[in-house]
Amino acid sequence: MAATGTTGGDMVDYVLLFFIWVVSYLVVRLLIKTYTNSRTTNRKPPSPLSLPIIGHLHLIGSKLPVSFQNLARRYGPLMRIRIGGTTFVVASGAAAVKEMFKTQDINFASRFEFGPSDYNMYKGAGFISGPNNTYWRFMKKLCMTKLFAGPQLERFNQIREQELENLLKSLLKSSGEGEASDLSTELTALTNNLLCRMALSKKCSENAGGATELRKLIVEIMQLGAKLSLNEILGPLKKFDLFGHGRKLSEAIWRYDQFFEEMMKEYEDLIVDGQAKEGADLMSIVLETYKDPTAEVKLTRNQIKFFFMELYMASIDTLSAAIQSAMAELINHPQVFMKLREEIEIVVGSSRLVKESDVPNLPYLQAVVKESLRLHSPGAVIHRECTQDCKILGFDVKANTKILVNAYTVMRDPDHWQDPEEFVPERFLVSSSDKLGKRQIIDMKEHEFHYLPFGGGRRGCFGETHALRVTHATIGALTQCFDWKVKGGGKIDINIGSGFSGAMALPLVCYPVARFDPF
Repeated sequence: MAATGTTGGDMVDYVLLFFIWVVSYLVVRLLIKTYTNSRTTNRKPPSPLSLPIIGHLHLIGSKLPVSFQNLARRYGPLMRIRIGGTTFVVASGAAAVKEMFKTQDINFASRFEFGPSDYNMYKGAGFISGPNNTYWRFMKKLCMTKLFAGPQLERFNQIREQELENLLKSLLKSSGEGEASDLSTELTALTNNLLCRMALSKKCSENAGGATELRKLIVEIMQLGAKLSLNEILGPLKKFDLFGHGRKLSEAIWRYDQFFEEMMKEYEDLIVDGQAKEGADLMSIVLETYKDPTAEVKLTRNQIKFFFMELYMASIDTLSAAIQSAMAELINHPQVFMKLREEIEIVVGSSRLVKESDVPNLPYLQAVVKESLRLHSPGAVIHRECTQDCKILGFDVKANTKILVNAYTVMRDPDHWQDPEEFVPERFLVSSSDKLGKRQIIDMKEHEFHYLPFGGGRRGCFGETHALRVTHATIGALTQCFDWKVKGGGKIDINIGSGFSGAMALPLVCYPVARFDPF
């Protein structure tokens, strides 16, 4: 009996040990599999050590492009950054840009709206800031075929010439009185008036007060949006409007909505049988599409209102900032300034003002603009959203991940650009020959993913052609007509301001000295 009992006890022990061994084997195998999968199939981009609640806010200064550049030097061309409760993947290298803007462009063809959208009554109705959906594709087609197509841009040529002449007359007046000129203000007025006349020529020509009111509303909305700190937009204070900026922003957008509704009604009275009159401005063309029963997409009034708001915001500050930065570099580099003036004198002469039609014959002017945009792109950080799980540079990027492409860093990559921090327009010329008029601008394909002033891929800026026409003509005229003096004889501070923008922090104030009066 005793032997039998002992044998039964041993069997129970063996069974228990076997069970423990099986369970242990399965647990260990599961842990190994989980660990292996996490290392092989879910390889996240590197990330600095974050803090609770605030994430990486303690590592980021007010100048975001510069902060991201410094972090990229340590953590590589693709990294994860958490700001409050929002995680971003930041791309800072051309190889990552190529993956996103070419190889997997369809996965990165959407954009996301930033925190201020929480106070925006048009949230979800965006075109420039919207996702890659049916509405966006329809509006892009409309922009490329009607709104900003070649014939329409040519139709606006006279408007551009008139507004440039108004700028020159204002500067000639300042020169005659020996007064300093705030080029920041002057250039903002130029781009503001240009866009207003292109988009809403009836309102601008018949009711100057109405055009002024619209500009004030847009500027107020932009200023209130800028007052929302990074912490209020993305950080732990996102849900709390502690300083009331969000409420004021909502109120300003509501006033804009009421004003624009009245304007749309005035324009609708001009649409006869669903057709806009010949020589129509952008609003007339959009409303013609709005009333077209056969249109692929039925536009809503909110979409139209927000489209024009985005158009103003994307054009006014960025275009004036680009021209301002270029002029600051020219003033700081008198040898480059004189080379440009010499080219204009050889090609254009000294009896008339430089025109848009002269630009193809002014390669040094084109090089100056390209180099300035490389160093001072107003859109220094490009935002996108990944729509499908994919791999970038071997790292896993999940669907719905918010992407920030730091164009500021990409266009200053020392592995691609020689002396990347220096202003050297000659880098964009085929030859550095001093024989002006014989130079040629280089083929930009070799810099395709290292040069991003207008973004890239299918979400690249559709207003690039218009922006370059205005920039070339304005810089050419300011170089041809004036010498520029800085108070105290020093150099202009071209450091960038706070936020995502690459625009100058300080206004450009200098003395225009008239050299050629085209009038």
